[in-house]
Order: sequence, then C-alpha cells, then structure tokens
Amino acid sequence: MRSAFTLIIFFLVVSTANAQSRQQQKVDSVFQKVKIYFNQKNADAIYNFAGSDFQKELSIDAFNDVANKQLFPLGEIKGSTLISFVNNNVATYKLNFSTVTLQLLMSLDKKDKLELFLFQDYKEPIANKTALVATTNTRRSSIEIKIDSVVRTYIQKSNTVGLCIGILNKGKVSVFGYGETIKRTGKIPNADNFFEIGSITKTFTATLLAWYVNEGKIKLEDPVTKFLPDSVSANPELAKITLLNLINHTSGLARIPDNLISHASDPLNPYKDYTKTLLFQYLKYCKLENKPGEKYAYSNLGVGLLGTILENVSARSYGQMLNEVICKPLNMFSTAQYLNPLLAPRFVQVYNSDGDETPAWDFDVLAPCGALRSTVNDLLIYVKANMYPGTDQLSKAFLLTQKVTFARDVKIALAWHIITVNGLNYFFHNGGTNGSSSFLAFNPDKQLAIVVLSNAAESTDKVGTDILKVIQ
Repeated sequence: MRSAFTLIIFFLVVSTANAQSRQQQKVDSVFQKVKIYFNQKNADAIYNFAGSDFQKELSIDAFNDVANKQLFPLGEIKGSTLISFVNNNVATYKLNFSTVTLQLLMSLDKKDKLELFLFQDYKEPIANKTALVATTNTRRSSIEIKIDSVVRTYIQKSNTVGLCIGILNKGKVSVFGYGETIKRTGKIPNADNFFEIGSITKTFTATLLAWYVNEGKIKLEDPVTKFLPDSVSANPELAKITLLNLINHTSGLARIPDNLISHASDPLNPYKDYTKTLLFQYLKYCKLENKPGEKYAYSNLGVGLLGTILENVSARSYGQMLNEVICKPLNMFSTAQYLNPLLAPRFVQVYNSDGDETPAWDFDVLAPCGALRSTVNDLLIYVKANMYPGTDQLSKAFLLTQKVTFARDVKIALAWHIITVNGLNYFFHNGGTNGSSSFLAFNPDKQLAIVVLSNAAESTDKVGTDILKVIQ
C-alpha cells in the first residue's frame, strides 16, 4: 500500500560519495532484517521499523491486515537483488517468490526508520540506448574525449533525455550539450535553455541572507521568533532556532512540513499549494527532530522559512530580492522563479525517473528552497562571481556565504556544502525535482567550476564529480 506521503521526490544534498554508500548500507541493513521477519510472517516486527510518518498513514492493525491477506500468502522470499538506489534515497529490490516476482521500493527517514515500503509488480529494466545520443562535443581534444566518456554513462541511460554542461577553467568557458530538450525533436540543449535548478536555489537564498546581514538589518544569530507572528513564536520549540540554523540545516525542523502533502491538489506538483498560512499553521504546533545547532539534517522547510523572514525584513518578494540584489547587478537575465511568455519557449520539457514526461514544479511560500529556473550561461556568471569576488557589497555577501559554519559529519558554509574530489575541496550544491537534476561546484584556488543541468530526475552527481576528476 502506498500512502500519499510517499509520492514526493524531495530535494536532496549528497555531501560525498562515501555518504551515498553509508546511506545505501543503512537501507540494505534494514531490508535484510525486514526480509527475515517477512519470511517468519512477523508483521509486528516489520512495523517496528516504520517511521512516524509511515505509522500516521497506516496503523499497525491496517498493516497487519495487508501483510496477512496480501503479502504473506506469497510465501517466502526465495531471493533478492538490489536493482537501483536512486538519488541516495530510494532502493528498489527485486524479490523472487515461488510463483511470482515483485519489486520492493524502500527508503528511510532521518531516524533510519521506514518511510517508503511499497510492493509493486516487477518491471524489467529498460535497456540503455544503443545509438549514440547526439552531442555538441566535438571530441577533438583528449579532455573532450574523456568528458564524453563520462557523460555517456549518464546520457545513454533509458530514463535520461537531455544534458547541458558548463565548465569554467582558469577563465576559459566550455559548454557541451547532449540529448534533447524534448524527446523526438532532435534539439540539443544549449547554454541558453532554461532548466529547473532545484535546491541550487538555496545558495541564492543564502546570498540574500548574507547581503542583509552585511547591511546590518539582521544577524545570523537572530532567533527566528523575532520575525514571526506572536501566535507562531509562542511555540517554545522555535525559541532557540537562529537564522544560521535555517541556512546550514541545523534547525531541527523536519525536511518538509507534515501538512504539505495533505494540502497538495496535485501529487506531481506538491509545493504549488503550500501557502504562508499553512506554513504558520504548521509552525504553531511543530516539534523539532533535533536540538538546534547540534545536528545536520537537510530541511527544505528551514530554507523556505528563511525566505519568508527575508521578505519581511526587506519588504520585498523573493523574486524582487533576487533581481535587485543578485540578478540585475550580474546581468543575469535568465534566472527567475517565473518565466514570461518570451522566455518560456527556452524551457526544456522535464522527465521523471522512468523517463516519462512530468510537470515542472511550482512553488508558493517554500520557493526559496528550490523554485528557480536558470541556464548554464547564467549559472556560469553566478559561479564566476562567487569564485572571483570583488570589493562591492554583493561580493562581500558571496564571501560570507563561503565561511564554514558547521563541520560535524557534513561540512557546510551558508547553504554551500564542501565536498572533496580527488583531494580537492569544492563548494557544492545540487538539486532534484520530479523531473530535473542539477549539480554545481567550484574551487576558487584552482579557478575551476562546473555546472551540470539535466531535464531528467536521474541524479547528475556522479557526472559532475567524475568530470571534475578528469579536468582538475
């Protein structure tokens, strides 16, 4: 049984390849235990692995009913194989029973409890594309050949469609397009095509925060309750959360508010209907999952709340702040939450994890956590400004965003995560929606940066890090 809670693919941040393997090991460890209890027909023991959100959607009696009437009659699991582990989150296992083959989708919440536990008919993986996907990469140099080899492992997959890569290396810009902006059109993505950039948006929100800190209008240590209505700030759980906690994911707030799913009119566009009223309703009674400042736990909710606070401080909308503080000064005219009719034709079609068309996401109050659409050209301008800051106010804001603020397990500045690739540290963020994936990393000392934008949900993290290994 699949609850409404399981229908969303969330924005994710993966700090290192090791973090991916650790998470996969956690999921697999739980799976192996669940498999034992399944074969023992012990529904209660399996239910003990369920997280709070899972249990809210499905009571123990209801779970027992499903297990005893639909699952256990299948017999023992004779064999199991991990098919995929998507976005460092959802594992898919092939399960062999005596008379049928099924697949099980599993993921864990932040407390390593079952979040997604879904049995489906087994789908044989679709073979990768055999014909070489079209590209603007001429493969004339040894570096271009190596980059092409890396990208082929991604773009030849059955569920990927288009990719645009921008590289800034010691002042030289290289751009490579692969695949299609829309299936069966033959149009290769270029540096002026708009993509959803997902959680890379958070680095723009961090820059706005740093701007207003430097302006003296707020402090990183300010409590969030200072900027909230009295009816919301009265919740004692919020008292010790600071603005810094919101942007470096140490607030203790949940990844997403638990009243988001229930108010989503379209499960394929879940953030669209989530308003400030709903956000404040949630915050009035929410409970923290960790003490503020003690533990890194990625939170779209936290950064969305920060954006709301910045709107109050500036008396500007998020879009107005973005334009006035960042985009206009940098001549970034192709970065926005909303695309007007003149810009919209440059926006790519987006595709889900199965390679099927899906709607792009729309946002209301949580826009600051992932609503922006941008191009490779604009993001190269943005990353160049971050790598080569001057002495103006915006440059000072960029510098503040790069100061490390938390370094337990995960190393993070203001939104920017620090990852290590072949011994070199990079400021990094990625993004993922139901139909897009993005990757951005830069190293000021090496004067090296990369932007990878995809119009498919398949993660671009490995493409980005592997290209860095080739060129660094």
